[in-house]
Amino acid sequence: MKPPILQWSIPDDVVLNILGRLPVKSVIRFRCVSKSWDSSITTPYFISTHLNHNNNNNKDSHDNGYVIHVPSHPSFWWSPNNRPVCTVAFDCTFDRISEVKIPFDFYSKPAQLVGSCNGLLCLADFGSVNVNVIYLWNPSIIKFKKLPPTCLGKLENVTLGFAYHSENNDYKVTKELEVYTLSSDSWRRVGVELTTDVTFGYGKFILPVPLVCGALHWLARIREDGRSELIMAFDVNSERFRKLALPDCLIKANNCERFLASFKGKLTFITFGCNEQPGFPSQYSVWVMKEYGVVDSWNKLCVVSFQRIACFFGFTEYGSLLVFYCNELVEGPELKFVLVDTETLHEKLDIQHPSYVATFMESLILLDGANVASY
Repeated sequence: MKPPILQWSIPDDVVLNILGRLPVKSVIRFRCVSKSWDSSITTPYFISTHLNHNNNNNKDSHDNGYVIHVPSHPSFWWSPNNRPVCTVAFDCTFDRISEVKIPFDFYSKPAQLVGSCNGLLCLADFGSVNVNVIYLWNPSIIKFKKLPPTCLGKLENVTLGFAYHSENNDYKVTKELEVYTLSSDSWRRVGVELTTDVTFGYGKFILPVPLVCGALHWLARIREDGRSELIMAFDVNSERFRKLALPDCLIKANNCERFLASFKGKLTFITFGCNEQPGFPSQYSVWVMKEYGVVDSWNKLCVVSFQRIACFFGFTEYGSLLVFYCNELVEGPELKFVLVDTETLHEKLDIQHPSYVATFMESLILLDGANVASY
C-alpha cells in the first residue's frame, strides 16, 4: 500500500511577499508560472510594494545606487541606421555595467534626460527647447510610453521637469504652465495666476530640473525689468508654485553663468565665471540652501578652480561633481570627463563619454500602464 501523498501550498500573501523582494528580472520570469501570479505581479499594489522593498534595501548601500548616462553630443551617437546608446554604471565607481539602446526615435538628435524617478526615465527632444516629443521609459522591463501632445503646444525657452507624486503614487512631467499626470495620461493647465509675471528657463537648459523637498525648481526673472532674479518652485503634490528668493550676493554676480542643481538632497545654486588666480582660468562656486525655503540659510559650500575651461554636468548621488574639459588638439578637441570630490577637490575618475547624470534603480513602473509599448 502506497503512503498517502502530502499536499501543501504556500499562502498567496506569503508568495507575494517573497516575490516582492526579488530582483526585477526574476519577478518578470515568474509571471509565466501561472495566470494568478501574472495577475498579481502586474497590480499597482504589488509594483509599489516591490519598489518600497528596493528603496529600503538600497537606502544604506552605495553599491546599489546607479547612474544613467545618455550621450549628449551628436558625435557620440551611432549612425542614422542605429539607435543611440544609454550607459548604466555604478554610482560610486562608474564601472560600465551595460549599454542599452534607446528604443524610440526623435525628430532631432540627441535625446535629453529630463529626469529619473524610481527606475522610470523621462527623455525629450534635445534639438530644440520647444519640446513636443517626450517619452517615459523603463529599461528594466523593456517598456516605454510616448506622451500625448501638450495643451499649449510649443513654447519658447521652456525646460521640462519630471517628478514622483508621493501622495498619489503617481508621476508628473511639468512644462511651465502645464503638467502631465501618468495616471490620467493627459496634460492640464496649472499655476497661471502666479507664473504670468515671470520668465522661466533662465539658466542652463541641459541640466535636469532639480527635485528638492517634493518640488521642482527653475531660475526665473521678473518680466517687468528682465533683471530681477528668483527661483520658482513647483510643489508636485499640491501643484502650486512658490517663489524663493536668492541672497543679494548671488543676485549681484551678473557676470557669471548660473544654474540650479541638487546636492545630497539640498537645493544648490552654482555660478561659473573667470578666475583671477594665475593658471586657473575658470572656477565654480557652489552654494547650498541648508534649510529649505529660508533665504538666510544659503551657504557657500566650496569653490572649485580648474586649469582648463570646465563644463558642469551635475552631481552624483553621493556629492561628487561631474565636469568635462575640452582640450584643443591638432587632431581636434579632446573631451575629458572627471569626477571631482567636493571635500578634497581631487579629480577621481576619467569618464569616456559626455553624459547626463541621474540616480537610477530597477523597478516595475509602467508594467501595468495603458498605451505602453514593449520592444
